[in-house]
Amino acid sequence: MPTIPDLLRFLYGPRQGDEAARHLLARLAAFRREHPDLQQTPLPMTRFTEGDAVLITYGDQFRQPGEPPLQTLHRFLHSHVGEAVSTLHLLPFFPYSSDDGFSIIDYRRVDPGLGDWNDVRRLEADYRLMFDAVINHISRESAWFQAFLRDEAPYTDYFIVPPPDADLSQVVRPRPWPLLTAVKTAHGIRRVWTTFSADQVDLNYANPTVLLEIADLLLFYVAHGARIVRLDAIAYLWKEDGTPCIHLPQTHAVVKLFRAMLDEVAPGVLLITETNVPHAENIAYFGDGQDEAQLVYNFTLPPLTLHALQTGSAERLTAWARTLSTPGKATAFFNFLASHDGIGVRPAEGWLSHAEIRTLAETTLSHGGQVSTYTRPDGSQAPYELNITWYDALNDPAHPSPLDIPRFLASQAIMLSLAGVPGIYIHSLLGSSNCQTCYRQKGQPRALNREKFAYPDLQARLSAPDNRAARILSTYRRLLAVRRRQPAFHPHAAQEVLALHPGVFAVRRKAAAQVLWALISVQAVPAHLTLPQSGSYHDVLSGETLGADITLQPYQVRWLSQRPFHA
Repeated sequence: MPTIPDLLRFLYGPRQGDEAARHLLARLAAFRREHPDLQQTPLPMTRFTEGDAVLITYGDQFRQPGEPPLQTLHRFLHSHVGEAVSTLHLLPFFPYSSDDGFSIIDYRRVDPGLGDWNDVRRLEADYRLMFDAVINHISRESAWFQAFLRDEAPYTDYFIVPPPDADLSQVVRPRPWPLLTAVKTAHGIRRVWTTFSADQVDLNYANPTVLLEIADLLLFYVAHGARIVRLDAIAYLWKEDGTPCIHLPQTHAVVKLFRAMLDEVAPGVLLITETNVPHAENIAYFGDGQDEAQLVYNFTLPPLTLHALQTGSAERLTAWARTLSTPGKATAFFNFLASHDGIGVRPAEGWLSHAEIRTLAETTLSHGGQVSTYTRPDGSQAPYELNITWYDALNDPAHPSPLDIPRFLASQAIMLSLAGVPGIYIHSLLGSSNCQTCYRQKGQPRALNREKFAYPDLQARLSAPDNRAARILSTYRRLLAVRRRQPAFHPHAAQEVLALHPGVFAVRRKAAAQVLWALISVQAVPAHLTLPQSGSYHDVLSGETLGADITLQPYQVRWLSQRPFHA
C-alpha cells in the first residue's frame, strides 16, 4: 500500500512531493497529540450493523420562529425519528452563495442563519455525523477567490486558468454550460475553470499548497465531529490538458492520500465518494478495499428501481443487483434512492437502453419534474439527472391512486433489503411532492426536490393520522425498527439476488443466526411464486407464518425469516 510520501511524490514529483509530505506528516503528528481519543480502530464488521441507517437532510430543513434551524432539526429528530436512524448526513451548513449550500464561501464557519458549532455538537451527542467536503470548487464570493482576483499571494495559484492553447476537447461535462468563466482580475480578464457553475470555481490541486489546505480542512471537520466525510463531486478533482479530466489517476491518488491520513490519525472516520457516473467507474473508488473509500454511493440503484416500478418488471434491477459485490469487509455500498440532487440516469447506462432512459425522462416531465442534461463528446445533449421528488417520480400527481403509497414504500423496501448501508433523504421519509413554488422562485430544477418546511405546519400534518406524510413516516419507522432486529440485514451478511418472478424483486440474505428472504412486488397485480426451499417462513413484518407458495399483493413487501424473529 503506498505511503503518504509515495502518494505526494506521485502527484508532485520528488522535490515538491517530499516538501509537501514533510508539512503534512508534521500536521498529522500534531493532530494525534491533540485528539488521542480518535486513535481507536474499530473492527470492519462493527463499523456498521443492521441497526444503521443514514438520514440525509439540510441544516435548515425545518424553521421555527425565534429558534436556530439546527436546533429545530434536533427537535424534529427527537420527536419524530429517534433511533430509527443512527447517522445524520448534514448537508453543507456553511455560508454559501448558491446551489443550496454547495457553493461554499467559508469552509470552517457554520452559517449563522442556521446556528453555530455548539448546535452541531448537540446533534453529535445523538447521531453519528456525516459532513460534506465540497472540495472540487469554492464560491466565487469566498475570501480565497476574492484574493485571487486581487492577485494576492498565496491565492494567485489556487484556481485553474488554462492557457489559450489548452486542449479541453475531451473534458467530460456534467453540465451543458461553458467550462470556463471570464472574470475581471487585477491583471485583466481571465478565464477560470468552473465545472459546475459560474459561481463554483474549481480549485487547482496541481498546486500542493491547495492540497495541504484541504487536508487540514478534513482534519478540522473530524475535530468538529465528522465521523463520515463525503467527498462531493470527487471524480472531477484533478485536471490535465488533453484528458477527460474525470477519474484521473491523480484523483484516485488524492482519495488514497485522504484515506491514509485518516487511517493514521482517526481510523474510525470513514470516507464516502459521490461519483454520479456509470457503475464500473463508480465502484473504482473502493480501490482495493483498503486504500480508498470505505463507502461508495450505489448510484445505479435509483434509476433501475424507478424503471422496475414504472414498468412492473424487476428483471433489469435483478440482473444488475446480481453483479453487486465490494472488495472486502472494510467496504460497503451506500444504498439510496433519493437525495438533495436529482436521480442520476448516467449510472443506468449499459443496463437500460437509450430509449428506456428517455422514457424515464419523459415520465418525469409528465409528473411535473424537470430533466437536466449533459453534453456528450459528439456535442449532443442527453439526460443527466431527473429533477423530481422520489414520490412523484413513482406516482403521477395528476392521477392519485390508492396504490401510490404502497408503490412508494415498496421502493424503499428494495433499498432497505440490499447489502449495504441505507441512506434516506428527508423528503422520502415524509413522502414529499414536487415543490413547484420553490422551482418558480429559484429557477433551478433541483429546487423541486429541496423544499424547506415551516415546523409548525409540518407538525400539524404529522399529527393527522390520515395525512400522507404521517402515514409514510409511521410505516417507514416501523420498517427500520424491524430491520434493525434482523441479523441477516447486516451490511456484510451474505446476499443472493433471485429471479423468482418477473414482477418481484427477491433477495436472500444470510447471517450466522438467520436466513431472510426479502420479497418485494413491483407490479400492480398479484404475483404468485414458489420459494426454492420448502418449509415454513415467518414474516417479520406482519407476524404471519407462510409456506413456500407465496402470493404477493400489488407492491406488497414480505421479509420472511426461517427462524421466528419477532417484529
